[in-house]
Amino acid sequence: MIIIDGSAGEGGGQVLRSALGLSLVTGRPFTIENIRGRRKNPGLLRQHLTVVKAACEVGLAECKGAELGSRRLAFVPKGVRPGTYHWTIGSAGSCSLVLQTVLPALMVAAGPADIVIEGGTHNPMAPPFDFLKETFLPLLARMGTKVELELLRSGFYPTGGGKIRVGVEPAAKPQRLTLIERGPTHLSAQALCVGLPAHIGLRELDVCRTKLGLTEKETKLVQLERHGPGNVLTVFARSPQLTEIFTGFGERGVRAEEVAIRLVEQVREYLQSRALVGHHLADQLLIPLALSGGGRFLTTEPSLHTTTNIEVIGRFLDIAIDVSPFHRETWEVRVGR
Repeated sequence: MIIIDGSAGEGGGQVLRSALGLSLVTGRPFTIENIRGRRKNPGLLRQHLTVVKAACEVGLAECKGAELGSRRLAFVPKGVRPGTYHWTIGSAGSCSLVLQTVLPALMVAAGPADIVIEGGTHNPMAPPFDFLKETFLPLLARMGTKVELELLRSGFYPTGGGKIRVGVEPAAKPQRLTLIERGPTHLSAQALCVGLPAHIGLRELDVCRTKLGLTEKETKLVQLERHGPGNVLTVFARSPQLTEIFTGFGERGVRAEEVAIRLVEQVREYLQSRALVGHHLADQLLIPLALSGGGRFLTTEPSLHTTTNIEVIGRFLDIAIDVSPFHRETWEVRVGR
């Protein structure tokens, strides 16, 4: 039984999700204590219970401590079961984070899986739908796992109500991935306004054109009337190997221009480095690369989420993950030898 301290490192829900995903893949049971120990409301919230429930179903697992507010959980997987699943979070909790937990196991399962998840699709504290669709899943496809993703309904904080469908075709043998040379990068921006006035998105896009030198053709306003309110500003940095995505979310009491300026600074930081992989993507790639036997990429300075994920991976898998400075504002991550 592996013992995990849920207050270590970033001390949030990622420690639990990574441990669940790795336990499913390896078949190794674990106990996690001090769940979300560094958060204001420690313990399991509704979205975390959905994650645990999903992992239990996929892994045919025995589980103790799966209740609201619980700060200790024991998880014993019995195998990985592909098939059809439907999970409802019941809040604006992230659909992406539920998928993130079970996807490593379904990538190496004995058959395909079809999944529907209801909750939040565009959440400031989680990978948004566009990140999965445009950035993360195309890289998994290069490693051999085909994942089809469909947005059935958008869901924003605090109401949720979003819905996605996911189809997973596992890889016979996941392939290593190397992401080093960025090459020429083309920027574009999209402002999504759901149930909100168009001028909010237009003002955000105007900042992107001014600060990033984008043309009218390189910016797009998308306005929907249902399943809101919500505002998401996205900048796409397309290079030959991948599309990096930077996302800003409208906030009550925060001017649209300020949302855009904050996002532009993230984009500039990325472009000033030699990194191909942004720090959010770096965090997401670690488990797939560890399961494939290795890989290598250049990223910006690793976040606490990334270093914490490396520590959790090391508890379940015997694989080296080295992080070292590569160049000014750029770091190299090597998974395996």
